[in-house]
Amino acid sequence: MKKLQNRNVKKYTLAALLMGVGLNSFAQETGKKNDPEKPVTIDSFDVVRDYKPILADAVKIRRSPDMTNKREYQPKLSYGNIIDKKLDINTGLKQLNVQEIPFAQPFEQSSNYVKFGIGNYNSILGEAYLASEQFENTRFGLFAKHLSQKGKIDGQKFSTQDIGIFGRRVLDAVTVKGTLGYNRYGTNFYGQTFDQPGTTLLNTSPDKQTFTDIYLNGELASNVDPKNEQSLSYSAKVDGYLFKDAYKAKENSFALSGYLNKRMSAFNVGANLSVTMNDVKNENDTANVKNNLFLINPYIRFKGDNYNVTLGANLTSEFGDESRFNVFPSVEADFSLAPEYISLFAGVNGNVRQASFRNFAKENPYLAPNVRIANSIEKLNVYGGLKGNAGATFGYKVKVFYKQIEGLPLFKNSAFGSGQDGYIPWAFDVVYDGQINKAKHMGLEGEINVRLSQLVNLGGKVYIDDYNLSDEEEAWGLPKFRLQANARFNISDKFFVDAELSSQGNTYAYVYDYSTDGNRIADSGHKVTIASFADLNAGAEYRIKKQFGVFVKANNIFGKEYQRYMYYPRLGFNVIGGLNYSF
Repeated sequence: MKKLQNRNVKKYTLAALLMGVGLNSFAQETGKKNDPEKPVTIDSFDVVRDYKPILADAVKIRRSPDMTNKREYQPKLSYGNIIDKKLDINTGLKQLNVQEIPFAQPFEQSSNYVKFGIGNYNSILGEAYLASEQFENTRFGLFAKHLSQKGKIDGQKFSTQDIGIFGRRVLDAVTVKGTLGYNRYGTNFYGQTFDQPGTTLLNTSPDKQTFTDIYLNGELASNVDPKNEQSLSYSAKVDGYLFKDAYKAKENSFALSGYLNKRMSAFNVGANLSVTMNDVKNENDTANVKNNLFLINPYIRFKGDNYNVTLGANLTSEFGDESRFNVFPSVEADFSLAPEYISLFAGVNGNVRQASFRNFAKENPYLAPNVRIANSIEKLNVYGGLKGNAGATFGYKVKVFYKQIEGLPLFKNSAFGSGQDGYIPWAFDVVYDGQINKAKHMGLEGEINVRLSQLVNLGGKVYIDDYNLSDEEEAWGLPKFRLQANARFNISDKFFVDAELSSQGNTYAYVYDYSTDGNRIADSGHKVTIASFADLNAGAEYRIKKQFGVFVKANNIFGKEYQRYMYYPRLGFNVIGGLNYSF
């Protein structure tokens, strides 16, 4: 009986111990689930919802991206009617700078390419651009271009060749870059001049004209740390060229320029300096000119978050065959009415515009021998306007100005016949207005750039000018209205289309009547109107493969043989097509 009792006690004791262990284990597991300080085990987590990262409004970037085009070394080589198509006249107008918006580029861009094309009017095009990209801080290469065309008029021939080498080296403190090149442009004096009855062509054997230009430029500029409020920036630049035509006229030019700027927190102090030595020699020694110019422009600039004011002066000294010294104000202010959207700017200044045989010839290649070279003085230039952006898709600028000019250069048909001192009526002299009383030049300039989408980009410029002259009847060769518009369409990953429209209003020329023997009729000079025109060009490119493509370019689509200068009709509708290869 006693043994049976002991056995029962042992059973109950063992059962109680087992129940206690189980309860303790349950209590420990429950504690793990409810204790937030302890890590969750692999068998104890619950999925509440999918993870979705959300960026708070306070940390979103609300700044438009910097869309600046950095490809500064690939030259913009265009092909079309090779007579200089720029409508800008050398009257001191400056190019309006609106930030360029890059187009969508589905392929990785390559700097190196070759291009070859042919077209009607015996057009032949060849281009090449080669650059080394093996080094991070060094870039060098070469470029070359050839274009030739021949019109249906006797002597209506054009050809241009351009070849050069370039390089750039970025060091820790400075950047050094330079270009050495050669350019040749050839044409003929094919001007269509008739006698008084208008039946006999006087210019039966057009003379040739050829311009050659060897040029060099180099620059050393400091690399500035934008975070350094006391930084010192500087630059030194050298430019030179040897330019000549087919009639023993030549111009040698050498220029040194630079600037120095010291930033001091809220303002800058600095100066721009330049000295240019020009020597023009002609077949007639009496037309030789030594035309040198020294300029210094000290200034102080105050800059804040919403304003930028520059106070300075332009001190110019002309020396050589003529000596003059002038002091002009140089004041400019820029106020932001709504940051990044609209700014108001205004200024007043004056300056000496140095005349150059090279610049005149590039603007009008049909110059008569022994043209007169004289500087133009802007006694007063007052301007103002609005500019701004709306994000990265819209940019605009509007500017009005008023100038008083002494020596406004104009291209006027020569007064003499072919038998008088070698001058010809289809060539142009350079005459200057404002010698007695200053010429007045008023105008409006506008520019717009719109990016409708990643596939479409539009841009345009308009110039409206008015002249009040003192010596000449009209501003010969200068239009009062000019329009330039362009568009780019990225239709697909491989197909691109671009278009360009140029238009200008009526211009005026002063011409004479000539007898059948080619001599000028006395007192026959009179004003004639050169009709306005619109010139539409369009091109397309299709990339067959990543590196290989075909292109076509149509020029003067309207087909009107308009005249930019009197007696010189332009080529009609012409097309160039070919192949390009990039690598």
